[in-house]
Amino acid sequence: VGDLSKTFQVHDYDLDATLASGQAFRWQSLGQAWEGVVGGHWIRLRLAGGGIAAEVTKPVNDWSWLEEYLQLHVDLGQVLATFPNDEPMQNAVAAFPGLRLLRQNYWECLASFILSATKQIVQIRQMVALLSERYGEPITGGGEPAFAFPAIEAIAACNEKNLRECKLGFRAPNLLSAARDILDEKIDWQRLPTMMSSEAREELMKLRGVGPKIADCVLLFAGGHQEVFPVDVWIERALQRLYFPKRRPGAKRLRKFADTHFGPYAGYAQQ
Repeated sequence: VGDLSKTFQVHDYDLDATLASGQAFRWQSLGQAWEGVVGGHWIRLRLAGGGIAAEVTKPVNDWSWLEEYLQLHVDLGQVLATFPNDEPMQNAVAAFPGLRLLRQNYWECLASFILSATKQIVQIRQMVALLSERYGEPITGGGEPAFAFPAIEAIAACNEKNLRECKLGFRAPNLLSAARDILDEKIDWQRLPTMMSSEAREELMKLRGVGPKIADCVLLFAGGHQEVFPVDVWIERALQRLYFPKRRPGAKRLRKFADTHFGPYAGYAQQ
């Protein structure tokens, strides 16, 4: 016994901005709703009556997995109050006042960002969908067939050719190697969630295809390290344009600026 739907009371939550922002790649926008997969659940979300309405295909007793994923307990006002009171930041908040951070499964997030190298969101979604259809567990119920993200073991058992068939290209050996290295305990996978961000970043970067940007995305979107500020070429350009219009600071200087300027919720600021 359980429920097939539930409404969560939450303020200042921009579902569209959050689910489309390139944090997670399992969501599809359908009219007023978003359909996607979280863990082993197919789910439809929409804004309704001052909150978020969720529908699932299998009855649910305990919804804490979804509350955690959507980070419904976060007081956004408190987060925004820690932001620097400068024009670029205030403009960003005004443009996306309800943009949130999700808290995703560690493996799914890591794998998705290994696939993200030099790809756009729409292509990453396609790769993730193909991998899930081929190697993920089917989710019962619901009209459309849905699949959970493949387990580490399922990916490790593939060969490179299997993965290239899912349009992974040069990312295929990186994903395969990451899955096998985790299973072979070449990194301290079990302890990652409890590590400090600097230690966890070093650990993640032992994996093939994981540089500082991918590691930081995983720390922020799966590890809950909200002080982490992922920097890629686009963020570098934005920081330079907004904060250093007359100078050309190097990547190191920008990184240092980002680490100190945006405060304890720098990850929210980065979004």
